[in-house]
Amino acid sequence: MSKKVILYIATSLDGFIARENGSVDWLPQSGEDFGYEAFLSQIDTVLMGHKTYRQILSFGVEYPYTGKRNYVFTRDKTLERDEHAEFVHSNIVPFVKALKVSGFKNIWLVGGGELFSELLAAGVVDELILFVFPLLLGEGIPLFQGPFPEQALELLHAHAHKGGVLELRYGIGSHM
Repeated sequence: MSKKVILYIATSLDGFIARENGSVDWLPQSGEDFGYEAFLSQIDTVLMGHKTYRQILSFGVEYPYTGKRNYVFTRDKTLERDEHAEFVHSNIVPFVKALKVSGFKNIWLVGGGELFSELLAAGVVDELILFVFPLLLGEGIPLFQGPFPEQALELLHAHAHKGGVLELRYGIGSHM
């Protein structure tokens, strides 16, 4: 059985996942979990772009995805592996398709926008779990960085959290 590739991410109301410099300082540190621990227990593989990986390392905390298979997609062919992740340099779509038939749990596409858009365009992403924060950043790194083909989405779940944060879960196209 094929595993799902799931994007689980926070975004501003105007569609930005980070400031231009990659900062996510606009995300509140309220302590609310938003279902994160339950979600994390359902995945065994983590995918992210190199900019997202460097941003996570810059937080100065223990690496959050220890115990998972971690793959970082980068164009820098000098990077092969470090203590947290294996670096993948090319053939992103076939690599992710192969992952979908391996492992035991789902795959978390952490970010960023470029990687997400490439996998979305290839039809590899199965589900979106978006946490929309009631904030207009005005500029930053957009979640959706086309071009990609028009895609039908099915709303699977919607929930309003404290403070006006909307949790929206969508199935994508033929993966619904």
